[in-house]
Amino acid sequence: MTSESPRLRSVVRGLGAYLPERTVTNADLEKMVETSDEWIVQRTGIRERHFAADGETTSMLGERAARAALADAGLEPGDIDLIIVGTSTPDYTFPSVATQIQAALGITAGVAFDLQAVCSGFVFAVATADKFLTSGSHKRALVIGAETFSRLLDWNDRTTCVLFGDGAGAIVLEAQPGGGTIADRGVLSSHLRSDGRHRAKLYVDGGVSTTRTVGHLRMEGKEVFRHAVGMVTDVIKDAFAATGTSGDDLDWFVPHQANRRIIDASAEKLNIAPQKVVTTVHRHGNTSAASIPLALSVARDDGRIKPGDLVMIEAMGGGFTWGSALIRW
Repeated sequence: MTSESPRLRSVVRGLGAYLPERTVTNADLEKMVETSDEWIVQRTGIRERHFAADGETTSMLGERAARAALADAGLEPGDIDLIIVGTSTPDYTFPSVATQIQAALGITAGVAFDLQAVCSGFVFAVATADKFLTSGSHKRALVIGAETFSRLLDWNDRTTCVLFGDGAGAIVLEAQPGGGTIADRGVLSSHLRSDGRHRAKLYVDGGVSTTRTVGHLRMEGKEVFRHAVGMVTDVIKDAFAATGTSGDDLDWFVPHQANRRIIDASAEKLNIAPQKVVTTVHRHGNTSAASIPLALSVARDDGRIKPGDLVMIEAMGGGFTWGSALIRW
């Protein structure tokens, strides 16, 4: 249970998203690879996704989402002193996507860096920003998930190339005083895990110090599914235990949007009512670290997520990495 003493909380001030203009439907993919709309929908729930245009980079997507989040917060770029970008598809080996977004926004103070936890990247970035803000070292953070996963796909592998899409989402977190209870606005808890023994189940077969190439995404789909439900429910149960809450207390469950069957199975195992689950995988596909902020943006903009709501975010990604964060909106 959280202590009842004043403390700083990382409060959501703004939210923004950006999707590339090009929409790729399952029917479009039927013309590119040996697949079918029925096969994709039945196994994943995905109906369409967005692909970045030629020359449109991860940092460009992230900058668009960041500007939208700043506008939503009523803030200027100069009000930000921390930028963390969750991404597995950087523009360059270095410099980081975060520093490129920092420069594009005209920010010359503070710190900016990338965080690599694959599909868990946004959850890991939220947890990391929360540590900076609640320590008192920084005041306002841009936390961004941005990906161009279409650049990693092997179009000869029909089991993976139909799953992923591109996009970016961002939130502005601000350090504000709270009372130390679960009634506070802001990040109430975060729980992160990793287990590197599972590398071969989900990875990219290229890299600077191995093949000197970008490589392609490789996945053992059945193995990932088998581990996913147990792992994500584990860190959510930890969040419930740490805050004295349960699935009944949640207003919204916003999971990583990888596969509709994983989302449904996780919610069922945690006794979270289906009407509380935010699902956008049918519209976006798996956008890795961008999927949660994109889903948050959809649910906030359509009126579902409101101030004061209790929101659980969770994700699992290659590594394996997995994590949860409980946020009072």
